[in-house]
Amino acid sequence: MGNILVKSAVLDVGIQWALFVVAAALKTEKFYDLAGSSTFLLLAIQSLRWGNGFFLRQRVQTGMVVTWATRLGFYLFSRILQDGGDKRFDKVRNVPSTFFVYWTIQAVWVFVTLLPTLILNSKKSDQELTKRDYAGWTLWAIGFVFEALADHQKSVFRANPENAGRFIQSGLWGISRHPNYFGEILMWLGMYLSASTTFRGWEHLGVISPIFVTYLLTKVSGIPLLERMAMQRWGDNPLHAEYVRNTAVLVPFIY
Repeated sequence: MGNILVKSAVLDVGIQWALFVVAAALKTEKFYDLAGSSTFLLLAIQSLRWGNGFFLRQRVQTGMVVTWATRLGFYLFSRILQDGGDKRFDKVRNVPSTFFVYWTIQAVWVFVTLLPTLILNSKKSDQELTKRDYAGWTLWAIGFVFEALADHQKSVFRANPENAGRFIQSGLWGISRHPNYFGEILMWLGMYLSASTTFRGWEHLGVISPIFVTYLLTKVSGIPLLERMAMQRWGDNPLHAEYVRNTAVLVPFIY
């Protein structure tokens, strides 16, 4: 098992650092998110091959990662092509040392988030499916629908010229200010829950995956950043103040 984790970590870091060289030379961040999601997809599939178990639980888990990574990767890549850039990188794309840190952080994000899947795919023996597996898969399915639908609703909203300068507050965005992040957290919690049915001892450290994702989205680069940007843009708008006051930050209907 340890060998597969080490190989996965090396491959992960190698991909991010190699692509950093290309991105730094071109001074672009346009394929940053695509690189991250593609690495998720590659490591999930490769760890399954390295483990050579191909049990149902492993195949379902890997399939969930591939499905998530494919959808999100194409969505983020098409969005950045449409927007022309990512504001997060305005001050760093021309500073190689700082830009390098961003790519290294992405490598850490991929490995830590994917840890339950990597541990599961390292298993050489199988166990019968339990209620926890089905509960985990259900959470993942709910989360996937939330994230995909929220992204779609926002894309449709932004594509309408009449909504220029406005903020979305319809659909899932009417019950949560960040429904896509709520879905993201549910998915990784569900994948840990299912994978953990096979865990023993230190392997339960895989719980760091949903904890790490939740921390990043609620305390670091997700909600705090977007909330600051929203306040800078619509802070003087009474409608936005009302939206913030009456809409849950993350978990629908939980204020």
